[in-house]
Amino acid sequence: MSPTVLTVVAGSSSLHLAYVRDGAVGHRLDRSDPPGSAEAARDADEFLSRQRRPAAVGHRLVHGGELVTAPRIVDDALRAELDGLVELAPLHLPPALRLLDQLRTRLPDVPHVLCPDSGFHAGLPAHAATYPLPAAWRRRWGLRRYGFHGLSYSYALRRAARLLDRPVERLQLVLTHLGGGASVCAVRDGRSVDTSMGFTPLDGVPMAKRSGAVDPGMLLWLLDDARLGRDELADGLNRRSGLLGLSDGRSDDTRELVAAAADDPAAALALAVFNHRVRREIAAAATSLDRLDALVFTGEIGWDQPEVRRDVCAGLSLLGVRPPARLENRADDGPVSAPDDPVPVLVIEPREELAVAEETVAALAALAG
Repeated sequence: MSPTVLTVVAGSSSLHLAYVRDGAVGHRLDRSDPPGSAEAARDADEFLSRQRRPAAVGHRLVHGGELVTAPRIVDDALRAELDGLVELAPLHLPPALRLLDQLRTRLPDVPHVLCPDSGFHAGLPAHAATYPLPAAWRRRWGLRRYGFHGLSYSYALRRAARLLDRPVERLQLVLTHLGGGASVCAVRDGRSVDTSMGFTPLDGVPMAKRSGAVDPGMLLWLLDDARLGRDELADGLNRRSGLLGLSDGRSDDTRELVAAAADDPAAALALAVFNHRVRREIAAAATSLDRLDALVFTGEIGWDQPEVRRDVCAGLSLLGVRPPARLENRADDGPVSAPDDPVPVLVIEPREELAVAEETVAALAALAG
């Protein structure tokens, strides 16, 4: 049997702790608010005080940069270097590193393994990873497309292979993780070959509160002539844009926007922009493939928002994707498309904790091996 792993999945607006053994989740703590608060730290401490000591702790690290490109066991030297990554993911890394410090203090004799979300995309082909910027800039600062949601994608890829009864190495898929953060990924023969997020988790499709990709010239214009200061611009792009900004501050939750869309033009616009941009990125990602074996939805919205799935798929007929025949949610992973549709559309529950546990166990085995 595999060792018991405490998995720590800290997002920008959520915290999930779970004890995982042999692919099964035991005790867990789930919070749907920012993980860096004193309340979150207290709840985590109380949760751990009621559980047995794990064999290892696996931490989701949203952005590993060039420092952590594959799972790594934390020591003091590595921990000191992690602070240099904070500006690359300012919503995610500070609370995640505080949790890392808290848990290393509480469990000092247990190995702690960092599992980078960006690791899944570390092998992107050069033409997909390279920005058209001066070579001197790229070399000096490591400017490249990193990509994120890799733990979610790695689990969804393996799950899709089982559902389709085909080897991972023979699949060509487009996967989209839609939640508080959102992205699209193309997988060819088991490897990520393109993804919508870039150097930071701010790029790509609109998200709950993050803007996604916008014209860089517009950002330069906003910074010019003191229209906006840098801090105000950063706050607006990270915390007041996306669905929240599009809906004129009404909500960053697609469930609330779907309920309001019939009577609120701003809510309807927010959903229309979001769905359009997701469709656009799916179509772009598909150009990195020879064929499309399936379209996979995961993430909280992808798993639990049939209206979004329907409207995204409605604009993808050129790819052979039809609107899902099944308009209600599933209780388990599986297809929402009709059996005779040219391209299967699958929904897969996000299970990042299982990917973290698997990578943690593999890292420990490699160390011992």
